[in-house]
Amino acid sequence: MANSPSGDSMTARIVRVLETFDADRTVQTIADIARRAALPSSTAQRIVAELAASGLLERDEDGRVRLGMRLWELALRGSLALRLRQAALPFMEGVQARVREHTQLAVLEQDEALFIERLSHPLAGANITRIAGRLPLHASSAGLVLLAHAPPVLRERVLSQPLRALSAETQTDAAVLRTQLERVRREGFVIAPGTVETVSTGVAVPVREGRRGPVIAALAVVLPRDAPTAGAIDELRRAAAGIESALAAP
Repeated sequence: MANSPSGDSMTARIVRVLETFDADRTVQTIADIARRAALPSSTAQRIVAELAASGLLERDEDGRVRLGMRLWELALRGSLALRLRQAALPFMEGVQARVREHTQLAVLEQDEALFIERLSHPLAGANITRIAGRLPLHASSAGLVLLAHAPPVLRERVLSQPLRALSAETQTDAAVLRTQLERVRREGFVIAPGTVETVSTGVAVPVREGRRGPVIAALAVVLPRDAPTAGAIDELRRAAAGIESALAAP
């Protein structure tokens, strides 16, 4: 696709426009989009018009812009995430019925944990995770499971960069994390108190593509800080085995 004077391709500019939207910013003006995407106003206006014409963006009566239903539709067609969610939901519901806090499913996406499903009890404790939200791999129980089972090159790339703390207890020492990740691979689960929020403990296990395939997701619960975790680990392991069987079925 044609490049801009700055050298950016049209695809790169479209991605930058779409990335200006997030869970806290679902509706924007074109001026907002241009500023956040670092694009000239005329370029942002042209891209928004083209995306709106195809249904990927929508405009309200005031001219403000939001993501279009067409984008959601296309994203789900043939998606591995959709297949994984469909296989996982019945087992996640079983975990949630017993844990009655938060149960969530994450996959590895561009060196982050991307959460593709979450179930929460109305009276559950703190949890900042959202569906389609992301967390650093080193800073959540699901992320630690994904990082532990990631290709070594990816793991070292993540650990060689500055590691951001989400709470006072987020582990940011790469040497300590390497030891923790070895333990996760050996034991098959992680318990991460205070990693995201000091009042919570995350517990997570891997989900494989079939019983002996690669790890493709992490299944986690978020519990109050002092809640017992042994029962949650058992629930998660049973659910992960069920998901793996469902994925392996024709």
